[in-house]
Amino acid sequence: MRLTEFHELVAERFGAAYGSSVLVDHVVSGFDGRTAAQAIEDGVEPRAVWRGLCADFDVPRDQW
Repeated sequence: MRLTEFHELVAERFGAAYGSSVLVDHVVSGFDGRTAAQAIEDGVEPRAVWRGLCADFDVPRDQW
């Protein structure tokens, strides 16, 4: 998954404003206390971060 696709999915799912907040404020389960933005910055694959967000926010599996 490209980073642009990741950001598009976040904006589609959470909205632009809330999605931006989720990326920097929500600590994603399974990422050693990092937010999504920190995990991406540390080189974690965007698809893995997206799946972590989906799991944390109970996004239906068919949208992962």
